[in-house]
Amino acid sequence: MTLLTLDAIRQLTAPDMAAVNTVIERKLRSDVALINELSAYIIHAGGKRFRPMVLMLAARALGGRSPWAAQLAAVVELIHTATLLHDDVVDDSSLRRGRETANARFGNAASVLTGDFLYSRAFEMMVEVQEPRVMAILAEATNRIAEGEVLQLMNMGDAAVTEARYMEVIARKTATLFAAATQLAAVLEGHDAATEAALTAYGQHLGTAFQLIDDVLDYTGDEAHTGKHLGDDLAEGKPTLPLIYTMSHGDAASADCVRRAITEQDASALTAVCQAIEQSGALAYTARLAQNEAEQAKATIAFLPESPFKNALLALADIAVARNH
Repeated sequence: MTLLTLDAIRQLTAPDMAAVNTVIERKLRSDVALINELSAYIIHAGGKRFRPMVLMLAARALGGRSPWAAQLAAVVELIHTATLLHDDVVDDSSLRRGRETANARFGNAASVLTGDFLYSRAFEMMVEVQEPRVMAILAEATNRIAEGEVLQLMNMGDAAVTEARYMEVIARKTATLFAAATQLAAVLEGHDAATEAALTAYGQHLGTAFQLIDDVLDYTGDEAHTGKHLGDDLAEGKPTLPLIYTMSHGDAASADCVRRAITEQDASALTAVCQAIEQSGALAYTARLAQNEAEQAKATIAFLPESPFKNALLALADIAVARNH
């Protein structure tokens, strides 16, 4: 099997993603001008749209019969976008996807309230499907994401955060929405509990791999590619896995450097911290964990019948790890 490139996957999913975009455009219309302006600003900011793409691919791999897939993929994207609006306010971020964050351009109040609008519109859209299981999955996912955000907030500036505590944060904050997307595909397509569990696990592993590589890119990426400032996590005192590993496995000087940077939320120490992370082997360790998650994701869907859509899901797991932004 030839490994598909992301461009090839985008070409494969182009008709489905066009349908998702049409739903988003239609459902985001409001008679409040600022909501229209701010929603358009963030929705059209050039994101990867991995989550709705994964839902559409999973639905196709499972038969592709449901007429609701594009609508729920749009719901997933709106929920994700709402979390970004709120995250950027909480983190006081100024750059996302290579341009000003919505809060930097429109202000914190407008960003928070528009995020609330996106959440409420997403729930209106899921109610239209008239499937209790769909509503239950998305309600639970939204709650878990919020819990992950609060757990992350509690970890800020805490150099004593363990790897287990950090993995719990990303399991909730990032992987949950990937898992909900693939689980929804199984529910929409009417598959049994075993298939639903397998697809849910695929999304959970994929989302975990995705976040772990984001953690690596925060210290190694090119801002022109990542679209955000390097060291943003450090400036927020966010103890991500490369930092946690360095404090546990680096030499005394490296561990102390990272510990002080987290506690003091000191982005000026970025160069020294990057050197400490590199010397400790933390980046390689984090990348290995991400690759392991990708391998587990692929193993969970090995039973699916062969199709271009299954191949795309397999390839996405590797792309999540190999990407540079």
